[in-house]
Amino acid sequence: MNAPETFPPMLDFKNHDLVDDTSKPGVRYEKRPARKPDGSVVPGLYNAWITLDNQPQYNSYTTDMVKGVILALRAASNARDVNCIVFTGAGDKAFCTGGNTKEYAEYYAGQPQEYRQYLRLFNDMVTALLLADKPVICRVNGMRIGGGQEIGMACDFSVASDLAKFGQAGPKHGSAPIGGATDFLPLMVGAERAMMACVLCEPFSAHQAYQMGILTDVVPALKVDGKFVANPMVETQRQYDEFGRMVYGTSKTGDAAKEGKALMAKGTVDLSMLDAKVEELCAKILLTFPECTLKTLEELRKPKLAAWDRNKESSRAWLSLNMMTEARAGFTAFNEGTKDNREADFILLRQQLAAGASWLGALHDDIQPKNKH
Repeated sequence: MNAPETFPPMLDFKNHDLVDDTSKPGVRYEKRPARKPDGSVVPGLYNAWITLDNQPQYNSYTTDMVKGVILALRAASNARDVNCIVFTGAGDKAFCTGGNTKEYAEYYAGQPQEYRQYLRLFNDMVTALLLADKPVICRVNGMRIGGGQEIGMACDFSVASDLAKFGQAGPKHGSAPIGGATDFLPLMVGAERAMMACVLCEPFSAHQAYQMGILTDVVPALKVDGKFVANPMVETQRQYDEFGRMVYGTSKTGDAAKEGKALMAKGTVDLSMLDAKVEELCAKILLTFPECTLKTLEELRKPKLAAWDRNKESSRAWLSLNMMTEARAGFTAFNEGTKDNREADFILLRQQLAAGASWLGALHDDIQPKNKH
């Protein structure tokens, strides 16, 4: 017996949403038809797509966008006809690069009481991801950096374009990656790799992220002459160098990098394979018992949730006070510096602090990029 196309409502449903209108600038919420593994549409069932849409600023989240994500996650969790949540960014440059540094520098810098209120929203966004009543898939369409990496790791699955880059930015730009990275990365990749990622802030490729265990899958996104090719800017043809060290996924250098750039210029970015892989994962989840799946998610989320809950409030307090010193300097430097010069003068800062300089004096201005010699 074939199932009917749709079922009539069997209950006069209560509305459990917090608000009737979840829309906020910079966040799109839409329900797309769920599909079976063969690609056919399932009547009456959907996957909820939450899209960060701030492309000029690489989908960095503003205060309003954080509120929009929280409301969208709540709406998707409550939607009885939603199978999965897909969390992504608009365009092909970035999933998310973290908090909006322009807003940080121009409003929150020097205002710890205001930043503390903002961080309540940020913490609620991460918690909403960890407590969502549906599986959350991070569709990594581009850079996943800083706070973007943190909210990405709060998701249950991550599928990435192989052109995407990953990493933290905190100590390079006046913060600490305590919005989730220091909680999640040690659990996911081990203490040593977490230390390297969080302290050194060196980005790594999608292929490296997959090998580290923070991605479910990685797919090509560059098309050259009508065919998909692997990211030409990273090594994908050999596993080890002559000394036995892992080189798979590392950035190419020298002539190999020049050749990679030329191939990039020749090709076009096409995210159709990424979308197909996301749909494939949603379809696999569709063919499971929903409550059994949710309970499995809840159990598997516990290590991340426990670490997050243990630290989030003390992290909020420290980050707020840091807006008077290094965060104020770092975000101002990033916002006002040039494309190739957005870091504070770390050496001068350390020298002045060693000599007893106070943050109440000219130290903030002295270490800005425009004053570097």
